[in-house]
Amino acid sequence: MMKLDHIVVTCDRLEDGCAHVEEALGLPMQPGGKHVFFGTHNALLGLADGLYLEVIAVDPDAPVPDYARWFGLDGRRAGARLSHWVCRSDDLGPVLGRGPGGWGLPITLERGDLRWAMVTSETGEMPWSGGWPGLLQWYSQPAAERLAPSGLRLDGLEISHPQAGMWRGDLGALLNDAGVMLREGPQGMRAVFSGPDGVKVLT
Repeated sequence: MMKLDHIVVTCDRLEDGCAHVEEALGLPMQPGGKHVFFGTHNALLGLADGLYLEVIAVDPDAPVPDYARWFGLDGRRAGARLSHWVCRSDDLGPVLGRGPGGWGLPITLERGDLRWAMVTSETGEMPWSGGWPGLLQWYSQPAAERLAPSGLRLDGLEISHPQAGMWRGDLGALLNDAGVMLREGPQGMRAVFSGPDGVKVLT
């Protein structure tokens, strides 16, 4: 019912997030753009298999919205880290109906000729502090299909959370992806990539 779309590095400043990724993966990020509705901006990296990596931060030149920004970016001071993952579905309704409370409602967004709906909560946070994925539906060509290939493939995404056992089964019923691994432990995320220069790890 849903599949992995992209993984997300959040940061206080976009340049810090890009430097974090470039140090880990050895590749420069590609220019992204601005999200006017949420007052954020991003940079992107195309991956194999229709996936991509996003670095996102508050846009210092944008007005402060009178609602919560997505990905818990309001008031964040935690440095750059891999903190969220986003899945896509061709029909949000049935997936939302089987998801946890607090997941949120779809908001339709546009940037240039990109158009999509993103499920966002009133607090801007994802359930289980980002352990549970964000959810979107593309109404245009997906962003990953417009990015230059980086030569990297995401081989595995490990999501660790102290309460993963409480929701692992519910998530597994919605997502069938052998590359996504959930385990109980200290909260964090770890992505393993392969490419021309061997194995790379991003946290």
